Amino acid sequence: MALLIDDSCINCDMCEPECPNQAIALGEEIYEIDPDRCTECVGHYDKPTCVSVCPIDCIDPDPNHVESNDELLVKFAVLTQKTE
Repeated sequence: MALLIDDSCINCDMCEPECPNQAIALGEEIYEIDPDRCTECVGHYDKPTCVSVCPIDCIDPDPNHVESNDELLVKFAVLTQKTE
């Protein structure tokens, strides 16, 4: 499942540069995660790097975007596919 950043985010800028899928961007008020690009780092790392670096633990699973590990791997493959 994709992750989401809750409204306790303090905009510390720690998560955005850590995302290998470029799924995190500054929204109107806080950082936001694009569920179409978030793979929870499946295919890149053992665990989500944004969660690892967040100093206030404001990144949680997104209940509106539930995906299995296999679905996340497919998304990873599509996102990292090189076009020729």
